[in-house]
Order: sequence, then C-alpha cells, then structure tokens
Amino acid sequence: MNMTIVKSLIYLIVGTSVWAWIGLAVVSGSNFNGVWEFVKLTPKVLTIDGIVAFVIIKWGWRYRIFRPWLFQFPDLNGSYTGFIYSDWVDPQTGRKPSPIPVLLTIRQTCFSIHCLMRTSEMESRSYCEGFDIDPDRQMKRLTYTYTSNPKLRLRERSKVHDGTMLFDIVEGEKNALNGRYWTDRKSTGEIELEFYSSELLSDFPEGFGEHPVTEPHNRR
Repeated sequence: MNMTIVKSLIYLIVGTSVWAWIGLAVVSGSNFNGVWEFVKLTPKVLTIDGIVAFVIIKWGWRYRIFRPWLFQFPDLNGSYTGFIYSDWVDPQTGRKPSPIPVLLTIRQTCFSIHCLMRTSEMESRSYCEGFDIDPDRQMKRLTYTYTSNPKLRLRERSKVHDGTMLFDIVEGEKNALNGRYWTDRKSTGEIELEFYSSELLSDFPEGFGEHPVTEPHNRR
C-alpha cells in the first residue's frame, strides 16, 4: 500500500506545483518568458505543496472526491459486526460449530491500517496489512496476517496461533467485508461483516449475537 500512496502523493505534488506556479505567476504579474521569475516563486510553491500534502494526508484522503483518481483504496475506518463460519468439524458429533459472532475494528490512516478482531473467546491483532486493488480485474481486497490470543482460561483447548485474513471489500451505502481465513492450526472458514459504526467499539453492540443465524445469507 505504501508504494501506491507514494505514487499518488507524487502525482498530487506535481499537479499542485504546476497550478501553484501558474497561479502565483499570474497574481504577481511575472513574465512567463522569464525563467528567473519562476525560480523566485519556488519557496512559495513549496509552501503550498506542503500545506496541500499535509491536508490530504491528514484528512483529505478519506473523501470520495479523491477516489479513485488519486487514492484507489477505500476508507474502512470504524467497527464491523458479523459472523465467523468455521469449517472445523467436531470429531465427536460430525458437525460444524454454530456461527460465531465477531466484532472487527479498523483504524486506518493514509499510510497504515490496523485490524483488531474480537469474539467471546479470543482477540486477534493484525501485524502485516495491505490492499490488493486492481480495477481491470474488478478486484478490491483487504488482506492481513494476524496473531490470535484466546482467553487464558481457554488456552488448553485453544492455543495462540497465527493466521491470514482475505476480505473482498463491498462498497455501498454501508460497506461490507466478505472473506475467508486460514491458520497455522490448519483451520479455515468464512467471515461476513457489515459496517456498524464509525466509532472503534471495545465491545459488542448491545443485543448483537443473541440470535445468530445458521447460514450466511449469500452462501450458495
């Protein structure tokens, strides 16, 4: 993601510089044929570049007006709720577990994105994140690797482990994240999440998960 951002910022600064030079030249009445007149405007142009870059990096990247022509990745900040559908089969019953309520919070800036997922039994934090975006292939994904830490009282049957999450990003009135995961415990599954709040929640919304569904709504 960082190289994509660097390229976007280069395009932004080059474009801003061109318009700043032209605008300042017109306002100051500089002679367009005099190279030195343009050179003398350099400090002002650099100041404008710095201000524009700061505003875009701090706040502007989140606005749709800058996508996709400048920033291709979406703003995913906030809390998402949904369910995990594990493919693990209980050897004693021969059945898969019921859907597991899950809360995902995403903290994103122009240069980074961090994911924290919670269930009633564990908490997982991402440590290697990135976007996989290719408009030509109609692909927009969020991927990250994480460490999952089950609660201490469950460590005997559920050990600390690493895994990888792959989400397809569905943008709309309410963003959705639909994906799958696999772990070094050789467990796999699917996850379906919907945007819930722009706040980064530290616990499940009241009443969420009390009536879990038995199958994901779009599973074939």
